[in-house]
Amino acid sequence: MKIFVSHSTKYDFENELYAPLRQSDLNKTNEIILPHENGQDVLTKDIIKDCNLVVAEVSYPSTGQGIELGWADVFKIPIVCIYKEGSEPSRSLRKITNDFIVYKDSNDMILKLSKYILDKA
Repeated sequence: MKIFVSHSTKYDFENELYAPLRQSDLNKTNEIILPHENGQDVLTKDIIKDCNLVVAEVSYPSTGQGIELGWADVFKIPIVCIYKEGSEPSRSLRKITNDFIVYKDSNDMILKLSKYILDKA
């Protein structure tokens, strides 16, 4: 499965999101696209169009992420929103998906996301 990961750039996504994903079994069995990996800045619209799933880390609000999720919705790419326990994601996300995963820490995030992807496959 080709998975695009969308997120805000207003937190330590390299350590809190990218590292756990790259170190997980998800990385071995799927093509995971991390748009800001190694400092790169990619044009995401064309990439999202060719994906099977968008994983949106929505603990932190982001205008850019909102645009990416709008593209995914228009292209009819399934979206799952993940967010850290205690944060309050925007209620408007319910207009583009009903799939939400609340996690406690990076291990919990990987476990729950792995189960979600396995159930959808």
